Amino acid sequence: MSPKITAKPPLRDFTCHSTGPAASLKYCPPTAPNILSVIGNTPLVKLQRVSSHLPCNIYVKCEYFNAGGSVKDRIGLRMVEDAEKSGRIKKGDTLIEPTSGNTGIGIALAAAVKGYKCIIVLPEKMSKEKVDVLKALGAEIIRTPTEAAWDAPDSHISIARKLQAETPNSHILDQYTNPANPLAHYDGTANELIQQLDGKIDMLVAGAGTGGTISGIAARIKEGNPNCTVVGVDPVGSILAVPDSLNDPGRLSSYHVEGIGYDFIPNVLDRSLVDAWIKTKDSESLVMMRRLIRDEGLLCGGSSGAAVSAALQAASALKAGQNCVVILPDSVRNYMTKALSDDWMIDHEFIDDDIIKKKRYENWWAEKRVCDLNLNTPLTISRNVRCKDAIALLKKEGFDMVPVIDEEGDVVGVVTEGNMSSTIISGRASPDATVMDAGVIYKKFKKLSMNARLADLATALDMEPYGESFESGVCYSHTQYLL
Repeated sequence: MSPKITAKPPLRDFTCHSTGPAASLKYCPPTAPNILSVIGNTPLVKLQRVSSHLPCNIYVKCEYFNAGGSVKDRIGLRMVEDAEKSGRIKKGDTLIEPTSGNTGIGIALAAAVKGYKCIIVLPEKMSKEKVDVLKALGAEIIRTPTEAAWDAPDSHISIARKLQAETPNSHILDQYTNPANPLAHYDGTANELIQQLDGKIDMLVAGAGTGGTISGIAARIKEGNPNCTVVGVDPVGSILAVPDSLNDPGRLSSYHVEGIGYDFIPNVLDRSLVDAWIKTKDSESLVMMRRLIRDEGLLCGGSSGAAVSAALQAASALKAGQNCVVILPDSVRNYMTKALSDDWMIDHEFIDDDIIKKKRYENWWAEKRVCDLNLNTPLTISRNVRCKDAIALLKKEGFDMVPVIDEEGDVVGVVTEGNMSSTIISGRASPDATVMDAGVIYKKFKKLSMNARLADLATALDMEPYGESFESGVCYSHTQYLL
């Protein structure tokens, strides 16, 4: 028989751990009517370790604290709200936006809350994480070839315009020309910075993509502080920097950092507000991103690494007590499988770490062979399949790419849903054209024997998104189904 409980145990006394009634309670904002109302008012954090060699103060504006994870939430909301106020859009309409991803997330976030349909057109270069977030928000995704020039028929901008012309009650809010883009930062971000530092801003460092962020903030800050030095950050491969000679060498070459740089000058970028430009390389940007995470606890993305790398150069001219502000545009959430991956960084030669390389071959599966996987024959399509049928198949199976074989069963390449869709939408091929005739087959892919080590296969697939393991000329595997 259980003993009777005759008295309640005393409550634990927590008073000894407190120095006052609200010792650990910071300001807690009131409830919000929806997630859009908490966009903005992001924290400004002083760097401690990364900038310890400089006499000045370096503060980073952590824009990844916004609801959708980036600085572009501000312009997504502002463009939608301005369009609503002007009567340009109404509930049920379709919002279409060409983007590198973050503006798309900002617009898709607003569309989800406000009841709009949303179509986002973005290059295939952009991370899978961005695509997954966009899909979760209910956006329809159209992918376009990364190598397409901005004014090419199959660029993300051209495809968006064609979609808008064909879709009833649809609108492109157009971050590249919309004045709401820089105004969101003139009215919002800049005034927050002025309040946070009591107007004492000696230098502003920001990356330039559309240019709305740096233009809007710079315009407002220079009104009250004309001596503030504004430094623009532009990746090697882009052409935004001034003078134009800065864009050589490497003009229009590809680069991995997302969200900054362009091959044209957007209308909302006012380069007259920028006092100096610094070109950044992928290696320094992505290594700095990882250092900010490791040494400062700032879970930021690659363009943030570019901005801080440039700021450390520019701020060397500042004195003790002066303040440099750096904009950190987005979160590492968007790059979990890219710059956050040791293997990805090594394979792209951004870091050279023998310890990490050794660990790759310490995995229990590293020395096993491809043939040990007992692979089933994968899904493939003939090069004579029509584009529309290939797209339907990919959507049905939930894949974004599929290997293409010839009449002998040999793999000749890979087709992706994004490339086929953009080719059809741009009018360069009919939906009824075969994938061979439409010219949409990617023919560059990695080949490995069935006796290759899985560690080598994993390395190869980090470098290329697809590959073939072969024996006697017969295809056995494809990354979509292998890993």
